[in-house]
Order: sequence, then structure tokens, then C-alpha cells
Amino acid sequence: MIERQILDDAKYTLTQFRAVCITGPRQSGKTTLSKILFKGKPYVSFENPAQQKDADADIAAFMKKYAKGAILDEVQRVPDVFRQLQGMLDKNTKRGQFILTGSNNFLLQQQISQSLAGRAGYLELLPLSYAELQKAKLATDNINQHIITGGYPEIWNEKLNPSKWMGGYVQTYLQKDVRLLRNITNFSAFNRFVSLCANYAGQILNRDELAKHVGVDTKTILAWLGVLESSYIVYTLQPWYNNLNKRIIKSPKLFFYDTGLLCFLLNISSQATLAKHNSYGAIFENWAITEIKKNRVNSGINGGMHYFRDSAGNEVDLILEKNNETIGIEIKATKKPDSNHFQGLKYWQKYQQNSKGILLHGGSRNDMMDDKISILPWSGIANI
Repeated sequence: MIERQILDDAKYTLTQFRAVCITGPRQSGKTTLSKILFKGKPYVSFENPAQQKDADADIAAFMKKYAKGAILDEVQRVPDVFRQLQGMLDKNTKRGQFILTGSNNFLLQQQISQSLAGRAGYLELLPLSYAELQKAKLATDNINQHIITGGYPEIWNEKLNPSKWMGGYVQTYLQKDVRLLRNITNFSAFNRFVSLCANYAGQILNRDELAKHVGVDTKTILAWLGVLESSYIVYTLQPWYNNLNKRIIKSPKLFFYDTGLLCFLLNISSQATLAKHNSYGAIFENWAITEIKKNRVNSGINGGMHYFRDSAGNEVDLILEKNNETIGIEIKATKKPDSNHFQGLKYWQKYQQNSKGILLHGGSRNDMMDDKISILPWSGIANI
């Protein structure tokens, strides 16, 4: 079993709150993590029709069986649980009684803010990071294998074919999560929208253009993007705003939480196809930024990730904030970085003079360009 980096933070969070809610994509390992944290406690899955039916019929009687605590999986399927838990946790203020899990971030946050504010802590479990695979001695020296495989634990644990597995994953997602979030009647248009989003990975999001290609209005595109974000398919990176005397691009960039899923949606099923793909640079960037996001989330750091681009074309792929400091990161798929690849970082550092810079690339070079910019191979991403 692959040890999850978030384990220590999860254990600590259980000592601070009466309940802990773990969200993340479907199949990211939430149930496995919960059972490690709560050895011996009852496990309830509300994806089990019988258990969901019993809870819906009489929630008070159902929850009485779990007065000493339990793992409640996919809890957003039974909204009455939250109100019942509110009363139970007000009567018993002991820390770490319940773990709630769900693959629907919007519904869970909504219910927690309404019923469990101050009573429940909140964690995100994303697919496996390169750092976790490295620690488990499963990481390879082939970046394209990591990109096309993605990070879902079952694929790595069982050595499954990523493309085959993703086909079933997408079907399950469309059948369960999308219908739960929103009443989408035009599924062919929604499927087209999901595929088009894959073509926008790593790019600035143009909602009007998406609407035109899908054949729906912009309001619908905004709603559907919310569906993908709430169910951990995509996330957006907001632009960095500062006092530079330039017109800053204000639209977000779109990224996928898992590059295995991204490759599947782009019909990339082999490493050879991936290496020759027109979007390889954007896919590599998506992988790198998502790995850094995983590292931060697993360490309990939320937010603080942006990109920078101005109207003159000056750009830095990723700006990280931590402890009132910033780090600019330029991401290039090339195996042999040259002087042109540092231009964005140098421009950035003219105005952010105390900011360090990193050029992360697809090769093996690992040294310093100068005292402010380091050159890091893709395999060093576990340290960012």
C-alpha cells in the first residue's frame, strides 16, 4: 500500500475537530485513508443503495447505531446526515469522532458551512503525487509514463492499463457525479464540452469561445465548469495581480487534476503518441503545476498559486506564495534549456527583486543559472 503524504496532517486534524471531512476526486484513495485513520470503527457507504435507503427513511434511527463514531463515505448523497450530526456533535464535543468523505466538493462545502461550521475540519486528497510514488519506489525515470498513467492509486497498485481504466472512470463520473450535481439534459453537448476542455489544458480560458464550439450559451459553460471543478476534474489558476505598470491578463488558466485523464480525453493512449502530440508542452506544464499543487495540499498549504502574463507577452508559468515570499517557476518540456527560456523569469525578477526563480524542464540538468535562478529537472519536482 502506498503511504499518503497527507497522513500526518490528517491525524493532526482529527485531534482538532469533532469530525473531519475528506474530499477529493472519485477513486483518489479517500476510503483507504479513512480506514487507516479509523481502524476498527464502523464504515458506511452511502453509495450502497440499502444503506442510503435506510438513512433516508429514518436518519435519527440510522445514526443512533453510530453514536460512537464512524466513517461515512460519499456523505453528500444523504444531506439529512449533516443536520443529525450537528446535534450529535453538540452533545458530545470529543475530537475525532467521525470522518466524512465525498467526491463532490460543492455539495459538501455547502452542507458543512450550513450545519457543521466549527465542528468539522476539511482536507483534500488528490491523486498520487510523484513524491508519493518516489517514496513507495514506484516512480520511474520516464516522465511520459508518469504523465500518461496519471495518479489514481488503483492503476499503480494493480498495474492497470491507464486508457482502459479511464474509460470506465469517465463513464462512472458521467452517470453518478454529474447527475448528482446538475440536471444536464444535453449529454452529447456536455461530453463535447469535457473533450474541448482537454484542448484548453494549460491555456487561458476563453468561455465565449468554448460556448461557440459547444453550441450553448456562456452561462451554461460557466455552470458546466462549476460541475467539473466541484467534482475534481479541473481547476483554474488565477492570474497574479500586482503593481506592475503593465496591463495584466485577468482570465484564469485551466488545468486537469490528473494528466492520465487528460491524455485519455485527448485520445492519447501511448507514450509515442504523447511525445509527438501538438499539445505536449501544455500537457507537461499541466503535470508539473498539478504535482506542485499536490505537494502543497499534502503539506496543508492551500492557495498561493498563480500565473503571470501581461499584454506585452511577458509570462511566468507559475508564481508561488508562501510566508510573504514569492517564487517564479518557468516550466519547459525541453530536455536542453537555453538562454531564451529564462526571459520570463528575468523580467519578473526586475520588478520582484527578492523573488527566487526556478526553471523546471524535461531533462536531467540540475544546477544554477545564477544566484537567483536554479535549473531543476522534472524529477526534482517532489522538492517543490
